[in-house]
Amino acid sequence: MSTVIDQSGEQFPTVSIEKELKKSYLDYAMSVIVGRALPDVRDGLKPVHRRALFAMRELGVYHNRPYVKSARIVGDVIGKYHPHGDTAAYDTIVRMAQDFSMRYPLVDGQGNFGSMDGDSPAAMRYTEARMTRIDREIVNDLDKDTVDWMPNYDNSLNEPVVMPSKIPNLLVNGSSGIAVGMATNIPPHNITEVLDALIAIVEDPNLTVHQLMSIITGPDFPTGGQICGRAGIREAYETGRGVVVMRALNHVEKIKEGKREAIVITEIPYQVNKASLVEKIAELVKDKKINSISEVRDESDRHGLRIVIELKKDEISEIVVNQLYTMTQLQKSFGIILLAIVNNKPEILNLKQVLEHFVLHRKVVVIRRTSFELRKAEEKAHILEGLNIAINNLDDVVALIKASKNPQEAKDELMRRYELSEIQAQTILDMRLQRLTGLERDKIAIDYENILKEIEKLKEILGSEVLVMNIVKQEFNELKESYGDERRTEIIDAIDEILPEDLIAPEDMAVTVTHSGYIKRNPVSLYRSQHRGGKGITAVKNIEEDFVSKLYVASTLDNFLFFTNFGKVYWRKVYQLPLAGRTARGKAIVNLLNLEENEKIAAILPIDTFDDETKQKTILMVTRFGRIKKTSLQEFARPLRKGKRALTINEGDEIIDVHVLNGEDTVLLVTQKGMCIHFDESDLRTMGRVAAGVRGIRLGDDDSVVSAIVVKSEESILIATENGFGKRSPIEEYRLQKRGGKGVRGIKQSVRNGNVIAAKQVDDNEEVILIADSGKIIRIDLSSIRVIGRSTQGVRLINLDNEEKVVSLDSIAKDRNDEGEDLEEDLDNEGSSIEGPAEDVSDGQDDE
Repeated sequence: MSTVIDQSGEQFPTVSIEKELKKSYLDYAMSVIVGRALPDVRDGLKPVHRRALFAMRELGVYHNRPYVKSARIVGDVIGKYHPHGDTAAYDTIVRMAQDFSMRYPLVDGQGNFGSMDGDSPAAMRYTEARMTRIDREIVNDLDKDTVDWMPNYDNSLNEPVVMPSKIPNLLVNGSSGIAVGMATNIPPHNITEVLDALIAIVEDPNLTVHQLMSIITGPDFPTGGQICGRAGIREAYETGRGVVVMRALNHVEKIKEGKREAIVITEIPYQVNKASLVEKIAELVKDKKINSISEVRDESDRHGLRIVIELKKDEISEIVVNQLYTMTQLQKSFGIILLAIVNNKPEILNLKQVLEHFVLHRKVVVIRRTSFELRKAEEKAHILEGLNIAINNLDDVVALIKASKNPQEAKDELMRRYELSEIQAQTILDMRLQRLTGLERDKIAIDYENILKEIEKLKEILGSEVLVMNIVKQEFNELKESYGDERRTEIIDAIDEILPEDLIAPEDMAVTVTHSGYIKRNPVSLYRSQHRGGKGITAVKNIEEDFVSKLYVASTLDNFLFFTNFGKVYWRKVYQLPLAGRTARGKAIVNLLNLEENEKIAAILPIDTFDDETKQKTILMVTRFGRIKKTSLQEFARPLRKGKRALTINEGDEIIDVHVLNGEDTVLLVTQKGMCIHFDESDLRTMGRVAAGVRGIRLGDDDSVVSAIVVKSEESILIATENGFGKRSPIEEYRLQKRGGKGVRGIKQSVRNGNVIAAKQVDDNEEVILIADSGKIIRIDLSSIRVIGRSTQGVRLINLDNEEKVVSLDSIAKDRNDEGEDLEEDLDNEGSSIEGPAEDVSDGQDDE
């Protein structure tokens, strides 16, 4: 440190501003941490709480004494011990008196001390207060040298450093505070559970946190409610930090003769303002964010809390409750931070450490109290011993005193003649004459014998840790009998996250998928019921080269599985599909999912649920190279946003089709060269989700699978080729074989026919749509294609120009009325599509 000299010649030391700021700020921070914001691990009190209770003790306002004005208490607190504002001191007293803030209130208040609605308390000149019965367990034994003392802020008085509390207040009432760079947030607990855990720690100090959690099951809030799940509790008790989810307690009542329902809330989460909660619900109704509520009322009174939420007719209460959990403080998180002052330093503790520190505190208090009582007993024994000597030599003592000129001479002579101490001699001189009666003499002798026994007992306690811990345990048991009560907060099993579907009412939707990959949904109610033979309404406006290829009726909560050619599966709930106009195509599926480059949708499967009934169902996946795999539907019950691997694909291969199997189905695979194999699904064992599968059909050179059909009925099989030819054959023509073989020929692959592009199982109530690579589309009534044997070349399905090829085959429900008239315009655009019967060009020759 250097010095500088000013103009007057006076020297001043120079200090580095950086070092001074660091030192001063750290001093300030530690002052806030230790002296204001954080509780002590031993008594669970912050300095202001401790000083308020000590001031009330000094005033003598115990639970069985008359109330005194709160202003008088506040005056003593700030005038003697806590040199801060009166508002801070009064707010502390107010909170300690609120039964909705403290699990076990430490102040018995009379007057307006605030409410759950956030009402401010009355001014301290209007309210009165006194200590509660439980406070005596916190302040008892203060006068027995059980704790250290320190001077107050002006050194005029002494105050306790910590209270000799028997109550584990840190856990029982919790604490919250924000210091410099740290904060504490300890929830209240049930006193019976905490005392049981302390007794267990005394009996077995090696208990683990997990074992203690079987005793202390979790926080117990004064406002009741529910705690959802134990994971957050376990994390907080093991590490000192965790988050628990609190929920209001509610039930449903019938109103208006059972035609409507009302949600009745009887307990709300801890530290939630009831008035603000009701106001928030009303705002949600006003802003039409919740449309199911007709009225909200607060019917709370002195008998308890009651918020009534009336629903409109036919509304589902479970959905409204989930909406309220999501949008209001009916569900709230409580972040636990077990931070307290330990040996003048802030520490984050786990549950066992908190209990151990309190047990150690009680052990120290018991030892110091016993030592104090031993000193007092020895002092009393010393005096009684002197009295006994005087009584045994009564005549001589009386004569000695009478012969003495003054008290000092008498005292000196007593000390010399009977070897008494100064205290003993003075006590003999101060003894009243009534003590010389026979009864009083006997009483002194008995008292002396009793005090000797007490001294022996106290020394035995101090010499045995076991006896000390037995006293600690006995006091815990006495507290449990006096103050133990039942839990208020119920702990329920972990709940799943409230998903959007929990906020959506089930509703039937018509989901349409177009040939070119557009999807949308509309309420089924949009398509009004009509009489037989009606004209119908347009579901999707006709677009060139596109048409509705699939129509599903599903609930808003059902699942759609999208399988891609890359072997991945994506999930979407029906309510997540675009809601488009009745004549719009909707949204491209590729824009709905997070697909990779060149990834395309190979199949769509609607699944209503993944419950126990679906355990028997499996999913069949077929690749272009003839690999097949059967996987349990339950493997796809847990969705991932980025999709999930459904099948391991070999390089160059891709999924072409996916189907749901019920356990008794048969499968028909059709290849590009016209080969077909028909086998029972029992030939295929169930495999894991990422397995590559097994061979379904043995392919020839340059061959590949183009279609997979799950045979559901006795209807015929339609096979179409790239040159516009095809045929329908009975399913009986395709005999059952074992999977993995070459199969039989379904249609002859020739120059005339070309390669097979697709196959479907069809019936006369459907129409088939063929699309050429030029964009030409034809829709053919399947009743115009007669069923012929498998050993034929087929018939012409579409007339193609040179170089044109058929690239796609699909089928839709027949769209005609009873007279055969078109219900909608043909799917043509500028003459690009044609319609008509198929031309029979079969030559009748065997093509096997």
